[in-house]
Amino acid sequence: QVQLAESGGGLVQAGGSLRLSCAVSGRTFSTHAMAWFRQVPGKEREFVAAITWGSDTTNHADSVKGRFTISRDNAKNTVYLQMNSLKPEDTAVYYCAAKLGSIYRVTGFGSWGQGTQVTVSS
Repeated sequence: QVQLAESGGGLVQAGGSLRLSCAVSGRTFSTHAMAWFRQVPGKEREFVAAITWGSDTTNHADSVKGRFTISRDNAKNTVYLQMNSLKPEDTAVYYCAAKLGSIYRVTGFGSWGQGTQVTVSS
């Protein structure tokens, strides 16, 4: 099982940008799916984006397409989420997650980080 640790959250004005990082430790495989989710208090956790650890195949939620981009740097054991054109509704705790399996199936993630808060002011 992998261990995950997020960083990079903070307060930003609407229209601004942030880049989240997820440090990955433990044994990883090319078939690992690495993902970002977000959660607002009182709501269910929402899928944001996923990438395959062994390739550049990605999957982004419709709500963030064209604004957010997931990427990875295997040499640094890090997954990133570049967030541009941020909106107040993007405010949430963002979590990094991992599983062995398809990035197109947004369930089944068994490894989670502790989360990082992103707040977008209007």
